[in-house]
Amino acid sequence: MRNGMPESPYPMVSVDEAQQVIMGRVVPLEAEEVDALTADGRVLAQAIQAPLNIPDVPKAAMDGYALRTDDGLKPRRIVAELTAGTAAGVSLEPGTAVRIMTGAPMPAGADAMLPVELAEEHAGWLTLHHTLQSGQHVHTVGQDAAQGATILARGTVIGTPELGLLATFGLTRVQVYRRPRVAVLATGDEVIEPGLPRPAGAVYDSNRYALMAALREAGCEVLSLGIAPDDHTKQREALLRGLEAADVLVTSGGVSMGSRDLIKPLLAELGTVHFGRIAFKPGKPTTFATVGAKLAFGLPGYPVSSLVSCEVFVRPALRALQGDPHPWRPRVRVRLSTPIRPSHDRPEYQRVTIRQEGVHLVAGTTGGQGSSRLMSLLGANGLLLVPPGEAIYPVGTELEALLTASL
Repeated sequence: MRNGMPESPYPMVSVDEAQQVIMGRVVPLEAEEVDALTADGRVLAQAIQAPLNIPDVPKAAMDGYALRTDDGLKPRRIVAELTAGTAAGVSLEPGTAVRIMTGAPMPAGADAMLPVELAEEHAGWLTLHHTLQSGQHVHTVGQDAAQGATILARGTVIGTPELGLLATFGLTRVQVYRRPRVAVLATGDEVIEPGLPRPAGAVYDSNRYALMAALREAGCEVLSLGIAPDDHTKQREALLRGLEAADVLVTSGGVSMGSRDLIKPLLAELGTVHFGRIAFKPGKPTTFATVGAKLAFGLPGYPVSSLVSCEVFVRPALRALQGDPHPWRPRVRVRLSTPIRPSHDRPEYQRVTIRQEGVHLVAGTTGGQGSSRLMSLLGANGLLLVPPGEAIYPVGTELEALLTASL
């Protein structure tokens, strides 16, 4: 007890300490083979080598005429036309040329091509006004990628160009890290399912649905455990159900110091609680535990505290579980466009809108920063890292921010 109030048995840890404790217990999940052409967002569990040369034969870089450079500037007789997708099947003799389209294989004997805009064709004859060097305007074998070369490293997050590259080489199966399965539980006697009649004083369960959306955005498979009342037996059953079905358990509510806050003691009963308080706002009572190889996060019940804590502590762990070598959000320096009032005793992650102004990034508050005000997250694309203090940070102050969405 301190000043008549119960004292937490958990020492306060810093944000950095909490993140280190979590990441020190994260091991990437096992690999699985999936359809390469629908693997966007997944993380490669093995390097990919080019199975063939791209291009596999010399090809025309643009529309024009394939020719022999040793013919100089003398006119050439046009003997054939080649289009993309057709085999050359033509041998270019001295004094001849072939009309050729972008991507078509170069005919035997040709060592350069003349772009169509630099050529003059009349009655089946080609006139040149510029000499060419051997190899000019020709894509050579393996120019884009040489057979056997590493084209994608292990740990690459498959995005649009990566998926296109896999398709370019005809690859239809790839090894990727498995997506984490995350079970989400809301707690509290006052929490009810959206759509049901709401008694006075009750609150609709926004946390579970917002958290599940955030977890899906992080690349996870999400399982809803519903709502558990403030009852030891029922919450214990729900936690065990989630731990059995998923790799990670995330709860909201029940982590403070009240007599009905049961999540911390339940996690201590089932596994090991590594920390139960963070010098951090919003989300001081955020809790991290392990139960065997499973990770468990107890997040606060206030909506903003729950989502900000998820962003700062849970999301990086989930990205690392799926093999992402860069699980952290980008950090940027921003200039304040609005005054910012700090917390007097803890670093605070305030919700801001970040935008480009000239060569600078500027950040403005989204309004009231109360832990219950979910509106403060609307329009926010960053979390401003506000050091504790007594004085207001004025307009123009430079601070660091996490970039949580595009500008």
